[in-house]
Amino acid sequence: MDQATFSFSIKPLSSHTGAEIRGIDLSRPVDEATRAALNQAFVDHTVLAIRDQKLSAPEFLQAMQVFGEIFPQHNSRFQVPECPAIHYISNQDKLEDGKVYIPGEGYHTDHSNDREPPKATALHAVKLPNTGGDTQFVNMYEAYDALPEQTKKKIDGLQARHVYQSKHSERKLPKLSEERKAIASESVLHPLVRTHPRSGRKALYINPIRIEELIGMDDAEAIPLLDQLLEHATQIKFQYRHKWQAGDVVIWDNRCLMHKANGDYPVGEVRYLYRLMLKGGRPA
Repeated sequence: MDQATFSFSIKPLSSHTGAEIRGIDLSRPVDEATRAALNQAFVDHTVLAIRDQKLSAPEFLQAMQVFGEIFPQHNSRFQVPECPAIHYISNQDKLEDGKVYIPGEGYHTDHSNDREPPKATALHAVKLPNTGGDTQFVNMYEAYDALPEQTKKKIDGLQARHVYQSKHSERKLPKLSEERKAIASESVLHPLVRTHPRSGRKALYINPIRIEELIGMDDAEAIPLLDQLLEHATQIKFQYRHKWQAGDVVIWDNRCLMHKANGDYPVGEVRYLYRLMLKGGRPA
């Protein structure tokens, strides 16, 4: 039997970003009215923290299709064996040089080097450290709105080239598996300011990990501009910091947010989450 319509609560988590959802069991089907309400809450709040879930990987996969179609993730190295469409995030993995890999370090938006980047990313907390490991979000609507008019005029219409790993990025990404290596040599152009297809609001669309260049602008001018925009966007007043609870399902909107993970917990404590992404459209 489908869950009763609007049997769940929605509570804002900050003045501009995030809402907590309680009273829904994602292991059960939802009716169309509930689906519509959840999707509207997603657009309105940009991050949803759905509490008290206990989902297997296949259940998580099924549940998140309430919000859209599954987007194939880039690095198959992190597939969950019993459900390859789901990937895992773990602090137990290492880079090729032996250093511990903290997935999601540094502000970014997911897979922006794709022609049609994912509209959303969702995580389900399976095992958490006792302290730390928060995920921070910055609201790129708010960041754009707060820019001086002169800066808005300068950046409106600019295009950025996104690649798998920018030559300017301080963060190093794991090597892609053989079958996905072609992704590392591809590039795509996206606007520096994009309009959200549902809300109609403009948002900054920057990604320090992926942006290789600004079209028609020398690096000597482009890199300071991107640094300036990043410093502006990551001000505390635009941030929402999510403190994970056991059983959380958190889904966020890549079209109007950046996010980062914090590796501020003992490496001996396991942090393990399921991850998936949902298909989006070409940024415009």
